[in-house]
Amino acid sequence: MHTFHPSILREYDIRGVFNETLFPEDFYAIGRLFAQLVREKKNQEQPRIGVGFDGRLSTPHLVEALHRGLLDEKAHVISIGCGPTPMTSFAHYALDVDAVLMVTGSHNPANHNGVKMTLQKHPFYGQEIQNLSLRLKDLPKVSASVHTPFFETHDLSDLYVDKLLEGFDFKKPLKVVWDAGNGSAGEIIERLVKHLPGTHVLLNTEIDGNFPAHHPDPTLPENLEQLKETILDTKADLGLAFDGDGDRLGVMDGKGRILWGDQVLILLAEGVLKTLPGAPIIADVKASQLLFDKIKEFGGVPIMERTGHSLIKSKMREMKAPLAGEMSGHIFFADRYYGYDDALYAALRLLEILNDTDKSLSDLYEALPKRENTPEIRIDSAGKDKKKILNALKEGLLKEGISFNDLDGLRVSFKEGWWGIRASNTQDVLTIRVEADTLDGLIKLKKDLFDRLKPFGIQED
Repeated sequence: MHTFHPSILREYDIRGVFNETLFPEDFYAIGRLFAQLVREKKNQEQPRIGVGFDGRLSTPHLVEALHRGLLDEKAHVISIGCGPTPMTSFAHYALDVDAVLMVTGSHNPANHNGVKMTLQKHPFYGQEIQNLSLRLKDLPKVSASVHTPFFETHDLSDLYVDKLLEGFDFKKPLKVVWDAGNGSAGEIIERLVKHLPGTHVLLNTEIDGNFPAHHPDPTLPENLEQLKETILDTKADLGLAFDGDGDRLGVMDGKGRILWGDQVLILLAEGVLKTLPGAPIIADVKASQLLFDKIKEFGGVPIMERTGHSLIKSKMREMKAPLAGEMSGHIFFADRYYGYDDALYAALRLLEILNDTDKSLSDLYEALPKRENTPEIRIDSAGKDKKKILNALKEGLLKEGISFNDLDGLRVSFKEGWWGIRASNTQDVLTIRVEADTLDGLIKLKKDLFDRLKPFGIQED
């Protein structure tokens, strides 16, 4: 019986290190198991399953194995080809498919890979992923009977670009720098900007699984240095950066200053709530309190949710929310769009705001309310029991009578501000964020948190 390495079955997807914890044989088994599951859910003999993929060097090996597994279960496979994850998600609406699979390592290092799954337009995550391994014991050998494989390719790129541009009327000639990070959104960005007014400077649009320019994660400032230099050198109005599969957005203003996910969401929420007053807007537990306060000020209903794109999408559907976002740069629009995270569409909505105002993004940034806060701090937790650490912190807080929110990890409130810590579901890290009204308060809260972490061998850099 085939077995999966226990580390690859994550909360939102399946992900691991190629040929260390993640192997083509896993993807063959995933293909068979997923096809069986879709067939049961749809109660039909031949489920239609779309498959997209990114440009990592290991991806062709995994895609080939995945295709074999799907076809051995008589699935009708529609290959969408290489492109961003949101283009694969678009297949649910552009093609008659029951489910889609996206082979991608997302924002992780080049030697990582994985697969994201959706079934009947709903994210496939959590216990559903864990249950795949339970089905392995019942996986029969492939029947020797001959059957005709049902396999086709379908290039969605033109339809996807048309959908991205639908409903926009751009007239303002902005100068924009786009950094695709050598990820799978590069070719789509090249097509997209041809339809936009202004001047567009393209960086790293060649899809290259070595990621030669920099690591494809726009939430880390060191990965935005090239973007910043280009913005300043070309006197651009703003810069946009994308992760390895095009579902995370990074934003810089014309002065090379980073707008974090919650700051971008403030700008987007104001525009959405002008047309949808009273609507719920969702953000994750790492977002600034300023965001939740501004949503309320704009006439919306702020909703705090656990971090994770699958969790956010499910919450959006439950709340009928038109907009949601995470500090990680995942931004979800159900207003005029489909409710999944699409960094390219979010970028266009930001450009729309700039198109409709005489202010620059730098002006809007300077008008944003400010508090002292840290970016997301990532602490390597390899070899550590993350659950044990969080439980110990919680016990200490209870003994001291300090109030906290344990929706996702811990978000702990003090008179100066708050600190938050959670276990990442995509990497072996603990993620930390601290926010306060003053710099002294920020220093005090950071010290409080790291003092509590010292017994576990975790120290502030």
